[in-house]
Amino acid sequence: MSKSTLTKRSGFGFLLHASLAAFGTYFCMYAFRKPFSVASFEGLSFIGVDYKILLVIAQVLGYALSKFVGIKVISELKPNRRLLYLISLIVLAEISLVLFAWVPTPYNIPFMFLNGFPLGMIWGIVFSYIEGRRFTDILGVVLSSSFIVSSGVVKSVGLFVVNSWGVSEFWMPSVTGALFLFPLLICSYLLQRVPPPTPEDIANRTERIPMTAADRKSLLKKFMFPLLIIVLFYTFLTAFRDFRDNFARELWDSIGYQGNASVYSTSEIIIALVVLLIIGAIFYVKDNFKALLTYHALLILGTLVLVVSTIMFQTGVLDPFVWMVCTGFGLYICYVPFNCLFFDRFIATFKVKGNSGFLIYIADAFGYLGSILVLLYKNFGQADVSWLKFFVYGTYAVAVIGIVSTLILYGHFVARRKSEELNKQLEYGQ
Repeated sequence: MSKSTLTKRSGFGFLLHASLAAFGTYFCMYAFRKPFSVASFEGLSFIGVDYKILLVIAQVLGYALSKFVGIKVISELKPNRRLLYLISLIVLAEISLVLFAWVPTPYNIPFMFLNGFPLGMIWGIVFSYIEGRRFTDILGVVLSSSFIVSSGVVKSVGLFVVNSWGVSEFWMPSVTGALFLFPLLICSYLLQRVPPPTPEDIANRTERIPMTAADRKSLLKKFMFPLLIIVLFYTFLTAFRDFRDNFARELWDSIGYQGNASVYSTSEIIIALVVLLIIGAIFYVKDNFKALLTYHALLILGTLVLVVSTIMFQTGVLDPFVWMVCTGFGLYICYVPFNCLFFDRFIATFKVKGNSGFLIYIADAFGYLGSILVLLYKNFGQADVSWLKFFVYGTYAVAVIGIVSTLILYGHFVARRKSEELNKQLEYGQ
């Protein structure tokens, strides 16, 4: 490949290169994070808590702590350090999985925490390569679809490793991760070759720069109210998206799909394709403020799908497989915008000095903290409630909070935009 081709910063060639690199890198990362969740670890417990719940909590706790650390680290990340950070963090995650398998239970639980901590930084690093561009809406959807698809695929691979290769449930996570290590290195190299934003990108989407402590403080002070509403909604959204993801086997088994390895990837591929098509279409909305409002419409759509499909499932109208696909769609059509694209358009609309990583990591930090609290509540407060019933209740909670939060955010942003335009007119008149 010629240098001119590599450095071409717009057009189909760039879009294809950046899409494959971003999708492949994050897809492979999930092989180090999610395969363990397809194991059942039946009959194991520690200090009165189900062993698998402890593993999920340990990993999510590491992931959540990583998000808090990432508020500073990712917002300050310089382009020339990205690849080193990315590879180093993946290697640390794989070493943790090897130690998890080698150390006997329950002393291996802390290694799941050490696995989650480095992986929590990967999203911010990968998205920093593609934010602030006219193609970011498409690239962001491609990147987001990677974790929807990969979550199911790597679980299928993990179950295959156990059932066909005879690998124990404890060694399965590290073996699955090792299978994806070389592809991840290739994709990471390609990601590093993605050229920087063009002058046109910067003019349309605002330049993305590393943030100082003063930059972060100023942004929080200026946008504290909408960020609080976003964090509230996103916390519940992340908690139940994560619950659906981590306990997919229990949920699928409870609706009649015991032992079906393909159902994890089949359902998530369907979800990813639909989400990809809908959110990707926002690329054609060139006005940043209109795009921001369009994302609010998608949030309402997602929450309505959650509540309507669950009612239909409970009344026996909707097939269980279709219901699981609908809940995945409802959660992800809300989750994906907040995970990257909502904040990208937000920065472009209000000409924020900084980058999306800072805002994403604030939301993610509290989102995964909420995930831990939900798991603890399930174990200690709702231990007698089945996994399925608990998830059903959760979909209703997410839907109600989501609808109220979205309406408040919509009203706030519209009023804020009108106020800014009025101030500009007054300044111009003077």
